[in-house]
This record gives sequence, structure tokens and C-alpha cells, in this order.
Amino acid sequence: MRTAGPPQGAKAPLGGSAAHAPTERGAAPARLQRHPVHGVLLLDKPLGLSSNQALQKAKWLLRAEKAGHTGTLDPLATGVLPLCFGAATKFSQLHLDADKTYQTTLRLGVTTSTGDAEGQVLAQRPVRCTIGQVVAALDAYTGPIRQLPPMHSALKKDGKALYEYARAGLTVERTPRDVTIHALELQDIELQGDAPTLRLQVRCSKGTYIRTLGEDIGAALGCGAHLSQLRRVASGSFDVGACVTLEQLESLPQAQRSTLLLPVAVLLAGHTPVTLDSDHASRFLSGLRRRGAWPDAAQVAVWGEQPRALLGSARIEAGELIPGRLLTLLEIQQSLEHPS
Repeated sequence: MRTAGPPQGAKAPLGGSAAHAPTERGAAPARLQRHPVHGVLLLDKPLGLSSNQALQKAKWLLRAEKAGHTGTLDPLATGVLPLCFGAATKFSQLHLDADKTYQTTLRLGVTTSTGDAEGQVLAQRPVRCTIGQVVAALDAYTGPIRQLPPMHSALKKDGKALYEYARAGLTVERTPRDVTIHALELQDIELQGDAPTLRLQVRCSKGTYIRTLGEDIGAALGCGAHLSQLRRVASGSFDVGACVTLEQLESLPQAQRSTLLLPVAVLLAGHTPVTLDSDHASRFLSGLRRRGAWPDAAQVAVWGEQPRALLGSARIEAGELIPGRLLTLLEIQQSLEHPS
């Protein structure tokens, strides 16, 4: 799910009040000593933090020089947020294309300005649908569908995020997007009482807006709906069961925190592996194509033979290994010296 608002200013990191801590009254603040960190941290993002705030806290705790994430989660959402450090940032784009799985709760009968619990209530209507109608609505939204991106999203138009227009009270034209809902499972249902809800598990393609899906289902049921809870339980091959929390990261001594990182190569899982000897590896890292008896492959993970080390990504066309994103010799050396 895409972020519903702009990244907020980073709050004080866990375990400290700022990235630069004063040494004594009147003295200049001591600069935080950062160092090269290479790998992937599977973070269970907490409720209330933007993806960027969570990234900055993890970056501070690891004392990392360079970091990025592989797609955003709303502050309202929790769950799987892969964070990339150092050389891993070169391959973060690959994971943006991965399917995602969410568990979400729809509050029926109430629509809001943002499609989630953070927005202002726009309308309240009685809930008179049946279980059969709910099942039919879920069936209708399973498979290839077209979504209109919400105004409260980070998608940009003319250089500005849509949420900027929305906060100014403006609605701008948006282009519908084709996405795929691979599976839409009804896990629980309550149609009576003061807070009728549906609890769903959604497996979907990249670019799917779960808030929009919830609003569309509510509209199909004739009562409206908004998200009251959202948790991402899987992102590609990464499952929430393998994630760590910021509290777990902070609880370790600083020197041991990098042991929670996965190697950079996890971002290339599913790529066709190709191993090069030292001569071909050196030429490949300089950007030169290599020829060999390889079948065509769109996604290739290239490894050096001695020592065994990830060199980068590539593709194979007509027996040519064509370099994609490459690690530097320094990044390879640092990864070998401090393996994740």
C-alpha cells in the first residue's frame, strides 16, 4: 500500500535524542560515526511511523552510511518493510515489482476523506448486506481490476504528490491503473452491532491501493467502508515471521546489530545464477559483456568464483552476459570482510 501522506520529520531515534549528541555544555556536538553496512533488514514496521521514519531509526541504530526501502507503508499500516543498506540499495527497485499480501479490516457503513481511520468521516449509512452479497462483491474484485489512485497518496502529478493537492482541498484528474488481486480471502465477518466489519487477506500485484479496494468493496455493498487496520504480512518471498522490530534491533549491543541483516543476494532470489572465473569477473565488473554457453535469461545474479561473492545483476541475450547493476570492488571487499 502506498503512503497516504508525506514522510514526517524523523523523530528522535530509539535509544537517543538525536543523531548528534552533545558532549558537554558549550561543546560542539559529536558527529555520529557511520560505517559501511551492506545487507537487508526485514523490519516489522510499527504503527504510527512513516516508512521513512522507520528507515531513519534503523539507519541510526546501525550507524549505516546509506539506506533505502523497497516501497512504502502508511503510518496506519504495520508489517513487512524490507530496508536496504549499502550495496543492497542498488537492487531495491527489483523488489518493488514483487507481489504483496495484506491482512486488513474494513469498517462497513462509514466512509472517510482518506479511505482509512485517519480521515474525517464523510458519511454514515446502515449496513443491510448479506453474507452472500459480501462473497459476491469479493469475487467481483478478484482478478484483474482497474483502480483510480486515491487523492491521499504519494503518486505525483505535475511534480507534486496527490496528497498535497488533497490537503489544499483540490481534486485533480488521475489515470486509472490496471492491477491484479490474486486472492481475496474473507477471514471474519460481522454484519450486526455498532461496528460491522470484514476482515480480509489480500494478495495483490504491485501498485495496488488497499484503501481504494476497501472503498470499492464498500460501495459495491451499498453502505461504504474504510480501512480500520492494515498489516502487510508478506512482500515477495519475505514473510512477516522473519521480520524484526526496532525494539529488537535496539536491544542488541551496537556491534551486534548488523547480525540481523540478510545478505544483499536475497534481493536477487529467483534470478538465474552465473559464476565467473577471476578473469571474466574482473572484466564483467568493468562493464564489459561476456560470452558463454548460457541460455537466454532476463534476470541473472552474477557471482565471482574465487572468492565466492556477488558481483551484480545482468541479463543474457544470444549467449552474451550483459551487465546490469554492479557492485564496486570496495563493496565486494567490505561484504566479504563483514558478511551479513
